[in-house]
Amino acid sequence: MVKALSFKGDKKSKKRKRPATDADATTIPTDSERQLSSTVPDNDDSWATAELPHDITGPVIFALPSTPPTCIACDANGKVFTSLIENIVEGDLNSAEPHDVRQVWVANRVAGTENVSFKGHHGRYLSCDKFGILTANTEAISPEESYLCIPTPETPGTFSIQTQRETFFTIDEDTKTTMVRGDAESIGFNTTFKIRMQARFKPRLKASKEEKAREKISRKELEEVVGRRLEDDEIKKLKRARREGDYHEAILDVRVKGKHDKFAS
Repeated sequence: MVKALSFKGDKKSKKRKRPATDADATTIPTDSERQLSSTVPDNDDSWATAELPHDITGPVIFALPSTPPTCIACDANGKVFTSLIENIVEGDLNSAEPHDVRQVWVANRVAGTENVSFKGHHGRYLSCDKFGILTANTEAISPEESYLCIPTPETPGTFSIQTQRETFFTIDEDTKTTMVRGDAESIGFNTTFKIRMQARFKPRLKASKEEKAREKISRKELEEVVGRRLEDDEIKKLKRARREGDYHEAILDVRVKGKHDKFAS
């Protein structure tokens, strides 16, 4: 189920807790249930900075190198404009978060390519025409809605957004308000954007959480799997194996050791 976006300052809804029963205390999840729970994103609604192209997925904002800091937004009619970033610490784009759903785009990989599409809050895609004008009126993905996010070597953690015409998104601060276009012919300061994304979609953070979830197994569960009481060193060995991916082999080793010890006595 898709989670609704939440912003700083939103009140968290409280979930009612039902009384614990004996059945809850004795029920032990199966391996498949534990695996499923470790891969489902939790309720982390914090934001992180995308560092690599394959990080870019799920809800994102384009933090622009403007003064004051702004991001790309669109209204319900598909008009694209720059919007002031209010949730930011001392102007640092690495702390930028949206305060308005119009600032948020959902990034998805275009099938069979390295390109990414960006869908607005109103369900239509960010598009760039041959004149470099950005709009968000298209309901389907074509080359004009597909972009390549190129890491900027001089500034780690930033990207230049390249269109299919090999031009780049850029800002123009010469006007009264900052404008964003897609007609820059080369990479420069004005084409260097931060892409902020929901942390729970970032692959490395997600993998770290899954690894921690795999570590969480009780002594009781391990002893039930092995079929006997375990020594402290055996518990440590099995938990380490669970982290490192050779859990089932370690279980077999401990079972065999238990049989050998039984016959030796």
